[in-house]
Amino acid sequence: MGDMWTIKAALDWTVGYLERKGDENPRLSAEWLLSEACDMSRIQLYVSFDRPLSLEERDILRGYVTRRGKGEPLQYITGYAAFRHIQVKVRPGVLIPRPETEVLVSEALSLLPAAHRRVALDSTIDAWEGDALIAAEAAAAEAAQDGSDVDASETLKRSQQAISAYLDAQQDQGNGDGCDRLDGSAVAKPRPLLVADLCTGSGCIACSVAYERPDARIIATDIALEAVALAKDNAAELGLSDRVRIEQGDLGSPVPAAAMGRLDLVVSNPPYVPTAVLAEIPREVADFEPALALDGGADGNDILRRLLPWTAAALRPGGGFAFELHETCLDAAAELARQAGFHQVRIVDDLAGRPRVLTGVKPV
Repeated sequence: MGDMWTIKAALDWTVGYLERKGDENPRLSAEWLLSEACDMSRIQLYVSFDRPLSLEERDILRGYVTRRGKGEPLQYITGYAAFRHIQVKVRPGVLIPRPETEVLVSEALSLLPAAHRRVALDSTIDAWEGDALIAAEAAAAEAAQDGSDVDASETLKRSQQAISAYLDAQQDQGNGDGCDRLDGSAVAKPRPLLVADLCTGSGCIACSVAYERPDARIIATDIALEAVALAKDNAAELGLSDRVRIEQGDLGSPVPAAAMGRLDLVVSNPPYVPTAVLAEIPREVADFEPALALDGGADGNDILRRLLPWTAAALRPGGGFAFELHETCLDAAAELARQAGFHQVRIVDDLAGRPRVLTGVKPV
């Protein structure tokens, strides 16, 4: 290119370069890298074709394009990946989250009990405001029953006192057990859901479950120290460290003994690619992503055989599991799950229509 690097010129040049390097989707790659280099959205690129790049942006783009030309995954270059409703950091040495794993999370969430919800009086107000209004109405009704000589100011005063008492009680009880009814009668708080995410990698599954189910407490494990460090960073970045505990260890070994037999859900995206198939996977996966997170043994189910008995012991009666597996392994995996004593064993397709997720439930 000449001395003037406009957005359009840089985009066209990057597309051509990546095409020559064999990129499967050179335009998408070019848009992604240029957006990152210029700190712009893809839409902004297309309405800013004439904007020149600064010297710093040009240098950043050159570095990105060189790395992509060598086959490095886009996510490693930019340092992040979008996953369901969150964005997670990614680093070399840890598996990049895939769209099919979003299906795994959907199936895992569907196995959990329905979320406890408090209903507001009006869809435009929060639940606690609805409770406060109920308190006010109760105070007004009590005042009316006291006699007609109670004026409006007294009714308002009692309403305000009821609201204040309710809010004080909410603050006092915090996250602990306490009364939930406005009349002061005790209601058992729903217990937190207990979830184990084994082979957590970046922590995308554990963080997604915690993000979408605030009533869940997750212990996530991985044998690789670099994965544990990354998952901890992601949990902290998303403000989930208080509900997502990351531990280093093999499969379920770090899960406390006290939790065994009490888990509501076990979810895992374990190494599952049959060893022979590893030779056929795309170069950017084989050359850059860790084989430890991919190789599932001769038939792809080596790790599953270890997961199933542990899961049977860890789940409470009625609890469920969801595992992501290779498309060629699901039928055999389903039979292994049935032999392990699980009921309601299902095979779920991914977004491309390929068998991808195995789920099952521990009998009650």
